[in-house]
Amino acid sequence: MGGATEGGADIDAEDIGTLYVVGIGPGLPHAMTQRARDVIATADCVIASNLYQEFLRRDGTIPPESAAVEAAADGGATAAGSEDGTLLERPDGSRQELVRSSMGRQVELAIEAFERVRAGEDVAHVSGGDPNVYGKSDLLYLMAEEEGAYDVPIEIVPGVTAALGGAANVGAPLSNDFCTISLSDKWRGWEEIAEKLRAAAISGFVIVLYNCWRDYERAIEVIREQRADDVPVAIFNDAGRGDAGRNLEDETHTITTLGAATEHDEEVGGMGTSIIVGTAETRVWENDHGEHLVTPRGGRDVEDF
Repeated sequence: MGGATEGGADIDAEDIGTLYVVGIGPGLPHAMTQRARDVIATADCVIASNLYQEFLRRDGTIPPESAAVEAAADGGATAAGSEDGTLLERPDGSRQELVRSSMGRQVELAIEAFERVRAGEDVAHVSGGDPNVYGKSDLLYLMAEEEGAYDVPIEIVPGVTAALGGAANVGAPLSNDFCTISLSDKWRGWEEIAEKLRAAAISGFVIVLYNCWRDYERAIEVIREQRADDVPVAIFNDAGRGDAGRNLEDETHTITTLGAATEHDEEVGGMGTSIIVGTAETRVWENDHGEHLVTPRGGRDVEDF
């Protein structure tokens, strides 16, 4: 069988691993897909932040810290061992290396992942939410292009993104057309963000705002140019994390209106905060258990089903 070439040496396709970019939703075991759990539990190497490592230990998806063994005892964990790696032993005696991910090391970790896959390892590169929704998948593909890593198999494992988790907490606000817009200005200016907000508001999309710790007040004011102040809005933090929230004391959600949304500064807690802005069709629906948001699909009646 033909193999890829790295540094002049042939790599047999049967000897190469796979790079999995794994979306784990909010991170807690109950909110992960079975596919995500299986990939992480069986990977030779898992790259994850300290927070996600903590979550993944809750049901044994990765071994506990007490399962750490000395990598030097058998000459090192892998051919591409990381100084930030911890070698863990599973109950069946097999081993898994856990590598700490951090914001400033993403390029370095991508290169390391390529090396590990070429050495025959399956690598699970963990992304919160869904890798394709402001996650890590684009970076891994960009780095593969930059490094000429065309020989590295890449598989995206989807996860529950904050828009879906938060929407489920408040009912059915996304049942019609919706879009997501990040308020982060790291790679684009405010004017571009504002233009997207106006276009979405004019087009009648339910809008889910990410990175709301960045200029969420300005974003709300732009949307108010096109939408009435009585349009329902939901503000939610750490959807799906229960009492393990990182921004406030635990997972929270608040139903308010577009006109009053900027009066809830204390509920916009950081990177885990997202906001759903409804349309003129979105309604607050109440039952004996609380308030819910519902956006009907095209104004359907029960008879339409």
